[in-house]
Amino acid sequence: MDNKIIANLKALGIDMIDAAQSGHPGIVLGAAPLIYTIYAKYMNVSTVDPSWVSRDRFVMSAGHGSALLYATLYMAGFNISMDDLKHFRRAGYKSPGHPEYGMTPGVDMSTGPLGQGFASAVGMALGEKILESKFTISDGKPLIDYDVYVLCGDGDLMEGISYEAASLAGTLNLDNLVVLYDSNNISLDGDTSNTFTENVLDRFKALGWHTEKVINCTVEDIDKAIKNAKKSSKPSLIEVKTIIGNGSLNAGSNTVHGKCLTKEDINLVKRKLNINPENFFVDEAAMKAFKDQIKSRTDRKYELFMRRYNDFKENAKEDTLKEFEFFINNKTLNIGKIDYNLDPNLKEATRVTNGTIMKQIAMYIPNFIGGSADLSSSTNTYLKDMSDIKDNHYSGKNIWFGVREHAMGAILNGLALTGFKPFGSTFLTFSDYLKPAIRLSSLMNLPVNYIFTHDSINIGPDGPTHQPIEHLASLRSIPNLKVFRPADSNEIIGSWNCMLNMKGPNSLVLSRQDVRTLASTYADYVQYGAYPVRKEKEKLHGIIIATGTEVHTALLIAEQLYKENKIDLRVISMPCQELFLKQNERYRYSLIPKNVRTFVIEAGSSFGWYRFATDERFVITLDNFGISGTKGEVETYLKFTFEDIKERIKNLF
Repeated sequence: MDNKIIANLKALGIDMIDAAQSGHPGIVLGAAPLIYTIYAKYMNVSTVDPSWVSRDRFVMSAGHGSALLYATLYMAGFNISMDDLKHFRRAGYKSPGHPEYGMTPGVDMSTGPLGQGFASAVGMALGEKILESKFTISDGKPLIDYDVYVLCGDGDLMEGISYEAASLAGTLNLDNLVVLYDSNNISLDGDTSNTFTENVLDRFKALGWHTEKVINCTVEDIDKAIKNAKKSSKPSLIEVKTIIGNGSLNAGSNTVHGKCLTKEDINLVKRKLNINPENFFVDEAAMKAFKDQIKSRTDRKYELFMRRYNDFKENAKEDTLKEFEFFINNKTLNIGKIDYNLDPNLKEATRVTNGTIMKQIAMYIPNFIGGSADLSSSTNTYLKDMSDIKDNHYSGKNIWFGVREHAMGAILNGLALTGFKPFGSTFLTFSDYLKPAIRLSSLMNLPVNYIFTHDSINIGPDGPTHQPIEHLASLRSIPNLKVFRPADSNEIIGSWNCMLNMKGPNSLVLSRQDVRTLASTYADYVQYGAYPVRKEKEKLHGIIIATGTEVHTALLIAEQLYKENKIDLRVISMPCQELFLKQNERYRYSLIPKNVRTFVIEAGSSFGWYRFATDERFVITLDNFGISGTKGEVETYLKFTFEDIKERIKNLF
């Protein structure tokens, strides 16, 4: 029966690809025994309640194998129709080209960019460990108890992000993580002997993983290897030697990786599988047997969880119950009402003030956790007086990601998929290392908070490698990502209130240089994206839009030009472009009327600012790399001193 079910999974997969004339038949024919064994023998999931909080997670890191995943979920009894399979990769159906979170029941994350699924699975496994340590029932057993399974290929393991994430998983001994490696020695362009010859198992052993190798790709051998993995106290990698496109005319070659099979080849494969050649044939007996295997195991697990959950609700303290609500219901809190006890005459870098604010937030929001890429002493994101998350101590608040920006972003996605509101931090110029993970946060609309400090050229002596120029524009170009660049402590509080209570990912960009808290900034106004911090005194001659530390520059310039030249300027702080552009037309045009000279000041790329300014002459930004030198030397070199900016504005009047 195992072989019948696997044969049907393969047949459905290649029929889907043939109908779409698009897809990857190689993994369908090669890795079907792997995914079948995981679901039939191990995965604790509920087809009735696919978002069950204590379900096992499956991540198809090799996202190009989506046809195999959809066939598996269909035969397992998830709410996917035959029509969905027949319209693979077509708009409006639950069978997109690569797995998409929120679209297909049973899909736990969006995958496709290789390595991202593997790394995010580390975040999911860590999330489970944290929840397991936090919430227990009356007999001391954990309320939450699940494993994370991953199917990956050579491409996933070639990507550096997998190495970064695997290193941290080994350090933290995430024994609830089991990765099955579809090892077929073929990549898109050809044999991996040209590109990937290291001993993968030795590499993972060195990273602190339990490893197994399965030579014969049979259910029995794969099952035995997973059993051994689940007995280990370490994360596990199981290398399964497979044949890409097994049974096809092009089996074992790169041709079958992403090229549709011919009709002749499809018929040949189905004859070898001893399955009905009819398109989209389903062996009802095989499908029932598959469902029964899953149901007989998972019904018991689900029933046990519900008993534990009732025990938890009856016996847990009120504070613990409220804490659990944050995780299962993504509960929010108006953090603008917290008393942060900040000095109104405060003068310090926004990165420092933010650290104080974050500590208070962490005390109020249980699922608020995170860390930095080995830069917390500079980004000020370490939550002081709160414990660290370490091996066998998972109940802390601070995660030590190490110098692993790329993996940090993906792990944050995994944590967000587990119910957390996580944060990660590094310098703004290193946001490029995180970009693929940020893009996936935005695709999945996850509540991940990216904190970037050292936001301008004013870091001086570190030189152009550390001076961000294009990074704000780059982040703002990502759909669904909100980028906040607050001017002072008031706007930081307002930014966090938006970040923690609005859907989707966020980027908070902070300064290294000291600034004062302004009398004209307001936390509550950040939600509008932009608002006036100086109104014209008599007649409106022009408008300056600024962000971050440049708001202070703009205010000083406006006051001086009024005193010296009677030029009357409105100054607008725009901490978040994205939120401002969502406001109605009436608000936007009342703030920035047409036919009024409008300037922009920002220590970053001009890209994206022309939509607000009168023309290119009114955009006072930076489009060149800086130099190494003092703050004054760098500003002089880039013609971005206070006097330079003031003279440019004055001359345009």
